[in-house]
Amino acid sequence: MKTSFETRFERTLFASRWLMAPMYFGLAVALAMLTVLFVRELVHYVPQVLTMSAEDIILVCLTLIDLSLAANLLLIVMFSGYENFVSKMNIDQNHDDRSEWMGTVDFSAMKMKLIASIVAISAIHLLKRFMEIGIGATPVMADPVLFWLVVIHLTFVVSGVLMAAMDWLSARSGKH
Repeated sequence: MKTSFETRFERTLFASRWLMAPMYFGLAVALAMLTVLFVRELVHYVPQVLTMSAEDIILVCLTLIDLSLAANLLLIVMFSGYENFVSKMNIDQNHDDRSEWMGTVDFSAMKMKLIASIVAISAIHLLKRFMEIGIGATPVMADPVLFWLVVIHLTFVVSGVLMAAMDWLSARSGKH
């Protein structure tokens, strides 16, 4: 038999999940910031398109893709985090704009989507750095920043593979 103190305590703990709501709102503000940055980059480079080299245009495209992937990452965290840890979104299941994955992404799937997005962002950033090779006057192979970017990217890739392996093993064992 639970005491009234224990019941009130458990209800308070359960209600404390709403303390996460301002954090998800903050992520929505960060998404707006990324949108402003995306538009600013686009407005900056569009007038220059006729004088840009192919490499410069590719670098601009990679920058825009990078911002887009970061925005996708924010959406994944906002929607699935809110639905998993705070409250289900009361949006009509048949609404035209409702994505199929909404309400179905559990913590394990969210973790895999996050690491995949981080690896993609890291890969694009690394590709941008590789494309900048030869533009500057410094020797590329002596660039410690490039070395560490490769190390960090490989760390993300290995982490993703290990997380996927752990999820696979956990699913096979059937014990959680």
